[in-house]
Amino acid sequence: MNKDEEKVLVPSDPRGPLIAYAFKLEQGPFGQLTYVRVYSGELKKGQMITNLSTGKKIKVPRLVRCHSDELQDIDSASAGDIVALFGVDCATADTFTDGSVKLAMQSMNIADPVVTLAIAPKARDMSANFSKALNRFQKEDPTFRVEQDKESGETIISGMGELHLEIYVERLKREYNVDADVGKPKVAYREAITKRADFDYLHKKQSGGQGQYGRVCGYIEPLPEGSQEKFVFENAIIGSAIPPNFIPAVSKGFEEVVNAGSLGGWPVEGVKVVINDGNAHAVDSSEMAFKLAAMYAFRQAYPQASPTVLEPVMEVATVVPVEFQGVCVGAINQMRGQILDSTQEGDDVTITSHVPLQQLFGYSSALRSLTQGKGEYSMNFFEYRAVAGDELKKLLGSGAG
Repeated sequence: MNKDEEKVLVPSDPRGPLIAYAFKLEQGPFGQLTYVRVYSGELKKGQMITNLSTGKKIKVPRLVRCHSDELQDIDSASAGDIVALFGVDCATADTFTDGSVKLAMQSMNIADPVVTLAIAPKARDMSANFSKALNRFQKEDPTFRVEQDKESGETIISGMGELHLEIYVERLKREYNVDADVGKPKVAYREAITKRADFDYLHKKQSGGQGQYGRVCGYIEPLPEGSQEKFVFENAIIGSAIPPNFIPAVSKGFEEVVNAGSLGGWPVEGVKVVINDGNAHAVDSSEMAFKLAAMYAFRQAYPQASPTVLEPVMEVATVVPVEFQGVCVGAINQMRGQILDSTQEGDDVTITSHVPLQQLFGYSSALRSLTQGKGEYSMNFFEYRAVAGDELKKLLGSGAG
């Protein structure tokens, strides 16, 4: 039973129930190598274990301990050990048990990708390896995503930065012999509303035979600042102005339409939809009619809710020799960056800043040029933040996205 990640204290006891956690996958010469840490109980070669993420029972065909570049076959591993399994089909962050308990390790906090690019194999005969590689990469790395663009049919890969995706393009060539055509990286913007807006929409269509009829009333409003939810639907109808069997269709219509806002076509996040009235027809109402009514109702209210665009902001740690500190701070300021801190250690200084991701394209080359090749940086996703007025006009005017 799902208890919303309620914490449970499990002693690290070799005699307790088996709980093991897959934290890394690697493609080896003998198939998938899954690195696991045993938190409780004992993991044995030949044992039947259950993957709690999929519910599948699997047999442990081979168990090894890793010593530098060598793999040593072992028969068992106890609580506290880090070992590897061969031939077990799973994904990163899966939990294994012996079936006696239904406890899973805390799920990973996986940030949404912030950079996307289109990719395709250069030759048709590479397609099989191309698909195989992308499936493998998604299993290894939860922050790497693959999807098909519904309009263009292109394969779109998404990740946590320009370098992140460059590494996977290089791995395609090195490990799977796939040369790929790669588009320019694009920032994964989001849209959001900033105030409440009401809607009252009647979807009515009659063209011979059964028609379509559905009316939905209510409002959209931004979720509270700091909310972890992206979309919330609330049915506040008292009575049955909309028959209860049509409410799921209304919810689905709103949930689908927020996937593309009207400013730049980016997903809308942090929005709450409340329906409080409506109307149905005894003959012409249907699930499709109410789903379409919900979608059109959102589009009716969205422009009145003062929508804006959100951009991913990264926390950047730039490490440079002290003599280059001034020019690097200047470069960060030019990128609309916000300096948070600078700490000196020996001859180097670490400058911590918040910088919009869009400004970081090409930063590695610029940093090398500014520091005679001596500077380096790392970055992590920090938050989505509203794009400023002039930048917003420029972004929407360029038709980005």
